Amino acid sequence: MRFGIKSKNVLTPEGIREAIVIINNGLIEEILEYDSETGCEVMDYAELVVMPGLVDTHVHINEPGRTEWEGFETATKAAAAGGITMLVDMPLNSSPVTTNADALNKKIKAAKNKLYVDCGFYGGVIPGNENELEGLIKNGVSGLKAFMINSGLDEFPAVSEEDLRTALSKIKSVSQFLQLRIPLLVHAELTLGKPQTMENKFSFKSFIDSRPKEMENRAIEVLIKLCREFDYHIHIVHLSSSEALGMIKEAKAEGLKLTVETCPHYLFFSSEEIPDKDTTFKCTPPIRDNKNREELWRAVKEGVIDFIVSDHSPCSPELKCMDEGNFEEAWGGIASLQLGLSAVWTEARKRGFNIEDVSRLMSSNTAAFAGMENKKGKIKKGMDADIVIFDPDGKFITDGDKLFHKHKVTPYSDRELRGRVEATYLRGEKIFENGKIVPGPAGKIILKTKI
Repeated sequence: MRFGIKSKNVLTPEGIREAIVIINNGLIEEILEYDSETGCEVMDYAELVVMPGLVDTHVHINEPGRTEWEGFETATKAAAAGGITMLVDMPLNSSPVTTNADALNKKIKAAKNKLYVDCGFYGGVIPGNENELEGLIKNGVSGLKAFMINSGLDEFPAVSEEDLRTALSKIKSVSQFLQLRIPLLVHAELTLGKPQTMENKFSFKSFIDSRPKEMENRAIEVLIKLCREFDYHIHIVHLSSSEALGMIKEAKAEGLKLTVETCPHYLFFSSEEIPDKDTTFKCTPPIRDNKNREELWRAVKEGVIDFIVSDHSPCSPELKCMDEGNFEEAWGGIASLQLGLSAVWTEARKRGFNIEDVSRLMSSNTAAFAGMENKKGKIKKGMDADIVIFDPDGKFITDGDKLFHKHKVTPYSDRELRGRVEATYLRGEKIFENGKIVPGPAGKIILKTKI
């Protein structure tokens, strides 16, 4: 099917312009001048922003095994409603965890015919599974993920520095042989001596004090050292500590293959506004104070932080211990998949960012990280016609009943957000419009060996 999308604000690699985007057979055929004759039907979106679909490279879908927390259908519907056209699923908290090729194939099988957006997969690095990493890479993972601290799941234990060395040696040799880019993603926190304890399990300040910045800082020091030693791509997930920014900046100036992400919740919230007993805000590493938040924003602007992803990590309301308000017992994770673009835009525009900046941070940079820079993340001839129709001035109050992910528990509830996704197209097929999912899963499984 050949058709056009027209707007006075089309975001192209050259900037925002008046244009018609011609879509044919799922791809962007060409970009025409605004008043061109097209010979096909044209959807006119007036002054709404026509921008590339988002690529979210940090999502916990939890299927198979923990679909009572989340699942492929609900998560990808939420993604479509949030303007996300591709995501990459983490190797936990599914059961089995994705630490070998057999578990990966079970996950792929579970995802079939349930995807409303495209979906890739990460494999997991745990102590002793170095001989499984080749199978994961050959079967198409987008990257490999490790924890330097307790993940919360016994079946996904933390790795030591020596475990990381062993894994990096294997990953580098296999990736180079297969000519694939397979980054090592790491949850960067280290226990400082004996585990930190909470003085008051109902206090958010006490929770923060139990996960100090030093835990991140020390872990990142180790990762920078390993990045230098192996000359290999290491990626720090969900950076929270502003104190680590200086060493990250120096590592990048040195030319090390180090990339860093942060998340909407670290850029939107500050600890001063979080009440005691509100466990919807619990995540690890934690949301920190306003000064820390502003330093993260500066690092985003300077490019020290490469991109922004959701770290959507939902669970059942019972596991959040919301009635009791117990931060020590509550599962850590923020549910926000559908809200990331609006949450980031709400705060970014206050700090001088434009929509091109946000698109770069949530579309083109993340697409490149996933190895999809030739298909996703730009409105450009030959790319997948993954397109979001976005109203940057639209306002809405977050309503749980309008969220598509399985559980409606989120710290963004009842918050006013700026910027509203009006429609989402996946390879030219409309998958979301006016608050409704268009029936029929159109998403594809993305395996790196098949890109």
